[in-house]
Amino acid sequence: LPGLHILAIVFALEVSVGKTNTVMALNNSDVLLPCTFTTCIGFQDLVFTWYFNSTELIYHGKIKSKASEPVLVGRNPRVEFVGSTTGKDNNISIVLKNVEFSDAGKYTCHVKNPKEKNAQHNATIFLTVVQKMVETDNTVTLIIVGVVGGLIGLLILFMLIKRVVLFIIKKTQDGK
Repeated sequence: LPGLHILAIVFALEVSVGKTNTVMALNNSDVLLPCTFTTCIGFQDLVFTWYFNSTELIYHGKIKSKASEPVLVGRNPRVEFVGSTTGKDNNISIVLKNVEFSDAGKYTCHVKNPKEKNAQHNATIFLTVVQKMVETDNTVTLIIVGVVGGLIGLLILFMLIKRVVLFIIKKTQDGK
């Protein structure tokens, strides 16, 4: 049975939403919900679905093989497929159009690969919808860093001048 365990690791299906699993969108804008998958042995008749808050199906697609693009099975009219699976990254990303505050929540990209004994995996993105994007103001931080840096520079300069003055005094005393 140890051999079977190793086989399970080799035939791993991975689903990813990128480096961060939180996305912020402006009210009434379009937002990209990224998702890619990888599989060690390829795929055949792979099924992928996007869910909103675990229960509401918003996109359902099927991919026959690596040589073909996904076929739409069903979708919410405000969702558009923007990925591609004939490229190298097996991108099954979607765009949610005209985002509203009620769209905030959990989006799950779910993949099922029959070629890997129906291995299933998913990844989740949390969407936050805001009225306006707030730019962080770093002015205060920059002022503090500048003042502290300036004080450290003055301290080093003072210590250097002190050393030079002491050196000159010592040399003039040795000369007498």
